[in-house]
Amino acid sequence: MAQTGMLKSRSVPGLFSLGFGQPDLGGKHNKKVTLGVTGQHAGMVDFHTHNDKSGPTEKAMNMASLIVEHPSWRLQTHLTVDGPKEEKPVDSQPKNMKWPRLQPAWLKHDKHCLRFYAVFQEHVVERWDENSRTRNVVIQYYLEDGTLSITEPKVENSGLMQGQFLKPSHAPRADGNGNLGPGDFHIGEEFVLNGIHYHVTGCDRYTRWFFEENGWFLGEEESVMKDQWVKSYTHAKIAEKGGLPQSRSAVEAKQLVGYQLGQPPADLKLIQFLQNDRKVLRYKAFWDDPTLYGNRFYFTIHYFLADNTMEINEAHARNSGRDAYPVFAKRGPIHRDNKMTAYPGMLAPEPEPYQPQDLLVGNSINVWRRKIVIYDCDEFTRKFYHEFLGIDQAAAVVDVAEHPKTHQKLHPPPHNGIGSEEDSLMNCMAIAPKAAKKDLGRLMTLTGEILRFEARMVNGEPEDENRRFIIGYFPADDCVACWELPVRNSGHMAGKFAEKKRMKNPNTGKYFTLPELAIGKTVCICAQAMLIMRADEHTLRFLENHVEDFPDADPSYCVSLLVPLARCPEMRDEQGIDPDTMNALCAENGVEIVDHNIITLLRSFSVGADGGPPFVSGPKVLDFMQQMGYQV
Repeated sequence: MAQTGMLKSRSVPGLFSLGFGQPDLGGKHNKKVTLGVTGQHAGMVDFHTHNDKSGPTEKAMNMASLIVEHPSWRLQTHLTVDGPKEEKPVDSQPKNMKWPRLQPAWLKHDKHCLRFYAVFQEHVVERWDENSRTRNVVIQYYLEDGTLSITEPKVENSGLMQGQFLKPSHAPRADGNGNLGPGDFHIGEEFVLNGIHYHVTGCDRYTRWFFEENGWFLGEEESVMKDQWVKSYTHAKIAEKGGLPQSRSAVEAKQLVGYQLGQPPADLKLIQFLQNDRKVLRYKAFWDDPTLYGNRFYFTIHYFLADNTMEINEAHARNSGRDAYPVFAKRGPIHRDNKMTAYPGMLAPEPEPYQPQDLLVGNSINVWRRKIVIYDCDEFTRKFYHEFLGIDQAAAVVDVAEHPKTHQKLHPPPHNGIGSEEDSLMNCMAIAPKAAKKDLGRLMTLTGEILRFEARMVNGEPEDENRRFIIGYFPADDCVACWELPVRNSGHMAGKFAEKKRMKNPNTGKYFTLPELAIGKTVCICAQAMLIMRADEHTLRFLENHVEDFPDADPSYCVSLLVPLARCPEMRDEQGIDPDTMNALCAENGVEIVDHNIITLLRSFSVGADGGPPFVSGPKVLDFMQQMGYQV
C-alpha cells in the first residue's frame, strides 16, 4: 500500500487535491469508470514518484479545516471558500401567487359573471288557446373572456325543449359592429341575437352593484311577463285545489241544502245589524271639479257599519251661493266599479262595495267618476280604526286650508310735505279718506306729559358753542319740539327753534323714538347736530319708570354692560369710581356706554360724602351683578 499523502490536481492545484475533482484525461476525453487505487492502475497517482514537491495551498488548507470543524459543511450554503456572502431578503410569497401590476381580463375578472333576465316571444300555430308564447331566459355574460350563454329555466310538464339555448361563445351584434358587451344590456330595452329579439326585464344583485360601481344606470326592475297559457294554466290549477272562492249560486245552493236538512238559517245581515247598530264612521272629504269654472266641493261621508251603506252630503259654506240641499249621494251601497249590462239577464260579476279598510285618510274613492279625496275623520272613526284595523288615521290628516292670497300693491307716493304722512296715506287708500286712527290709550294717559333734554350745537362753529337748546319729547304722540334758551350777548334770538311735530331722524329715515334721545347721544334737528347733555329730574324719573321703552335708564341693563369690568381692581374700591374713570375703563375694555348709563349707575349705586361729587360704588355693582347670576 502506498503511503498516504496529499493529492494535487494537474489542472487546478489545490482544489482537486482533496479527492473531489475530476482527473486529467488528456486529449482523448475518455471517461474512466473507476479510479485506480493501485500503482499499476493508469488513474492512480504515485505519491513517491510525483514530481510536484510544493506543499498544499492556503485555499486547500482552509477547505480542510472546514471538513474538520464542520462535518456538515456541504449542506451549509453560507460556508464558502471565498467567505460568507451577503444574505438576501427571503421572498415569502410564491412565484405563482404574484399578480402583475396591470392585470389582464382573464385574471382580474376571473369567475365574474353578469346575470340578466330576459324574455322573447315566439309564434304558435295550430293552437286554439294561444297564438304566441312568452319564454323567459337567463343571460350570463362572462367578464373574463367576453362570452355569454343563454339558458331557459326548465318548467315541469311544459312540453318544450328547455335548458341551454346558447353555449358560452362570443355573440356578434346585429349591426355587425363587434360583439355584445355589458353596455348592450339595459333593463326595459331590447337587443337582437341570432334573429331573436330579447327584452331585458331584470338582473341579479351583483350585476346591479357592478353597474353602479362603474356609473351605469340599468333601470328599474320589471315584473315577469306571463302569456295567456300560463294564466289559464295557473287558474286551472288553483281551481283544482279549491283555491277560488265559491260563486254566489253555489253558496245559495249550499244554504238551501242546509235548510232542507233542518239546519237553522244564519242571517248574517241581522247579526251585523244587531252588533253595529247606530255605529257610524264619519269622514271629511273634498272633490275638485275639473270642468270650466269648476270649484272645490267639501263633503261629509257617513259609513253605516250596520249594513255597509254610505251617504255623502255636501258641506256648504256660508253665503256660498248654492242651494241648501246637502245630499250628494243618498244612503246606499257604493261600489268600486259601476257597470251596466247590455240587456236584462246578462251575466255580470258581483259588485264589490266599499269597505272600511278602503276609506283611509289621504286616499281617494271613485263615486260615479268623481275622485273624492278623504282628508280627515272624527274621533270615533279614529278609535275604530286603531282598535279593529290597527291603523292610525290621525297621522295621515291632510291640510286643506287655503293659502292666503297675496296681491301686488304699488308703493304709496312720497309725501309732498302738506299735512302729516298718515293723512296723505289715507288719501291714497280710499276715495273718501278718513282721519288716521290714533292710539287713544296713550293720549288718555300721557297727554300733557313732556320730557325735556338740554343740548348744545356741535357743528364746529365758534359762534355756536355757547348756544343752548331744550329738546322736548311728547310721548303721547311721539312729537318733538326744540327751543333755544336766551344767552346774553350771543347775537341769536331765543325762542322756538323747531315747532312741535313728528320729526324723522336723517340717519335712520324713521321718526324719532325715545331711546334715541339718551344723554350723551347726538341728534340732528333742522339740519343741526345737537349733543344732549342732561335732563331734568322729572324726565329722569319718568324714564326710570318706563324702562321697557328706555333701557338706558334700567339699572339691570347698565350693570350687564359692566360685566367685562368685573375683574378690574377699581371695581373693588370702597371709595367708588369717578365717572371719568368709568368712561376710561369702558373704553379700554371695549364696552360701549353712554353718559345716560353712568347717570343711571350714579342714581342707583352712588357713594360719596354729602356735598361732594358722586362716585359709582364698585362693590354695590358687583353685588348686584352676582344677584343677576353673573360670575364675578
